[in-house]
Amino acid sequence: MTTKVNNHKISKMDRLYEDEGGYDFIGRSKTWYAITAVLVAASILAIAIRGFSLSLDFEGGTKLNMPAADLVAEQVGDTFEEAIGVEPEMVQIVGAGDSRTLEITSERLSQEQVDTARQAIFEQYHPKDAEGKATPDAIGSSTVSESWGSAITQRMLLAMAVFLATATVYVAVRLQRDMAFAAILALILDGVIIAGIYAIFGLEVSPAVVIGLLTVLTFSIYDSVIVFDKVNENTEGFQGQCKKTYGELANLAVNQTVMRSISTSIISVLPIIALFVIAVWLMGIGTLRDLALIQLIGVIEGIFSSLFLATPLLVSIANRRKSVKKHNTEVQQFRAEHGEDADEDTVAAAAVGSRKVTSLAAQDSEGEASSSDAASAPSTRNPGTPGSAGTSWRPGR
Repeated sequence: MTTKVNNHKISKMDRLYEDEGGYDFIGRSKTWYAITAVLVAASILAIAIRGFSLSLDFEGGTKLNMPAADLVAEQVGDTFEEAIGVEPEMVQIVGAGDSRTLEITSERLSQEQVDTARQAIFEQYHPKDAEGKATPDAIGSSTVSESWGSAITQRMLLAMAVFLATATVYVAVRLQRDMAFAAILALILDGVIIAGIYAIFGLEVSPAVVIGLLTVLTFSIYDSVIVFDKVNENTEGFQGQCKKTYGELANLAVNQTVMRSISTSIISVLPIIALFVIAVWLMGIGTLRDLALIQLIGVIEGIFSSLFLATPLLVSIANRRKSVKKHNTEVQQFRAEHGEDADEDTVAAAAVGSRKVTSLAAQDSEGEASSSDAASAPSTRNPGTPGSAGTSWRPGR
């Protein structure tokens, strides 16, 4: 009788799920903390020293715009200044092809100054409207008062405060205490780093940027909750075994969700790229440009935060607990006596008499008395398989 041998090759995804060949995210926590510290320090310095380049909606002022055609931004800016004696704050050409638009931004002008500037530019360059007719009406203008800009700024700050308060309440209810604290801390660091990027590179901050920032911070919370759900599943009853530490089980959770996080981020980037190519490059719509840019920056920062920052923060916080410290010591002692590759029988024998704890939150609330009661109760869990009582999860399910 011939026996067939199954030589099925285990895929990379399966090895990640089974904790074989996975990346050590937690073991490199100091590296991620160092990178984060540098980014945060640079961001805070840039915000304090350079500040933000606020748009017309926040600061108030006047903007002239016209079809760019073959105009040269510097020459048009000089004509503008010579006509009314006011130096423009910014002269730029946005868009591509026939939709290219030249924009002049300055301090708030009176209607007389606007009319004078428009007439001077028309007489010098004869810009044409959409129908190809040279007319002063081809030069559009918009003016925002300082009081309006101040009101918009206050409303945007209020929106940010409401968002942070709502996010804090949600994660406090949805997650365990340590996880909630790590998620909120990672969220705040995300916001500081993204704001720092805008300050460092002098990118314009508009209402669309603030709206986009709130959107990407929401995505960041979502990714952290997904990863922490898996961490919670893996670490359920982790003190009932001696094979892996809390940090190693959390690292397994990150490896099990890494491809999902990357795939979600790539899918999120696709419509953002579409915004850049169509709405920005072809049509030159500034609002969509601002929205697309902040979302692209936020998605990239969100990947770093959810994979390299949130879970290491959680493990660092959890490792300060006495119960986790004690368990980590027990795991090290077990490995010293039996080696890291001990079989399941050895692990099960070593786990006899150890406490069964459902989670960190449950362990804190039940106390020592409840822990001893749980230890004496019959258990259906395989002591060598942490988290086996929870619902199983596979990528794609």
